Amino acid sequence: MATIAGANLNEAIALANNSQFVLGSGVITSDKARGEKVALQLEAGSSFVNKLVTSDPRFPFGGIKNSGYGRELSGYGIREFVNIKPIWID
Repeated sequence: MATIAGANLNEAIALANNSQFVLGSGVITSDKARGEKVALQLEAGSSFVNKLVTSDPRFPFGGIKNSGYGRELSGYGIREFVNIKPIWID
């Protein structure tokens, strides 16, 4: 188990997930596969491995917990701005 500033990796993930505000998270590592596994465990709107938190119009972007609701950008995000109105005619 890797040690991160006096805590093991599981403790570091738990500490990160204890936040009320989670727009994005980041993992810096030389092992990209391990970085992806850690990023999948982080409770965040988006997670980045070896990159700063950013947005890109090709990917949905948004936060969770107290950092927002829903997504913007991409095909997934555009649906957040559409109010679908069903009409039933019998």
